Amino acid sequence: MTARRPRHVLPDLLRPGLDLVFCGTAAGRASAEAGAYYAHPGNFFWRTLHAVGLTPRRLAPHEFATLLDYGIGLTDLAKRHYGNDDELPDGAFDVAALRRKIARHAPRYLAFTSKNAAQACCGHAVAYGAQDWRIATAAVFVLPSPSGQARRFWDPSPWRALAAALESARAAPARGPDRGDPHGTG
Repeated sequence: MTARRPRHVLPDLLRPGLDLVFCGTAAGRASAEAGAYYAHPGNFFWRTLHAVGLTPRRLAPHEFATLLDYGIGLTDLAKRHYGNDDELPDGAFDVAALRRKIARHAPRYLAFTSKNAAQACCGHAVAYGAQDWRIATAAVFVLPSPSGQARRFWDPSPWRALAAALESARAAPARGPDRGDPHGTG
């Protein structure tokens, strides 16, 4: 008898050629229970996407698959665990799997929705905003966590900068494999 691999808490929302993929650390308890990304009512994710112009209206968490219509995908570093970062077991973050997904699907941008997620992936401290490193061909942004538990760190400015960079990149002609620069300056 072989052991079955545990299922993902939330499914990846990925396909080739997306403009943007958001990556969190792990689904929170409310998201795991709802089967939807960023489902806690105190989470700013959905309202911020709309406020910065990444979606034409405020989506509800259960509508997360609709993001594909806007060229946006979702994933997490810990696909088989949920909860607060300090509750996750050692080894919960699968950085190699994230790197493979990003290389395979080749989004224009990868935006980490917390410093913890970005630091786990790059191995060093990061600041909010556009980064000077990439994962595969994806330019990287680090955003303040939209979680209600991280409210003291909340600042929508990096989210607005990401939306502006993406808008510039979408308006510019394709430039080859890297498809533009991470700062959206052409």
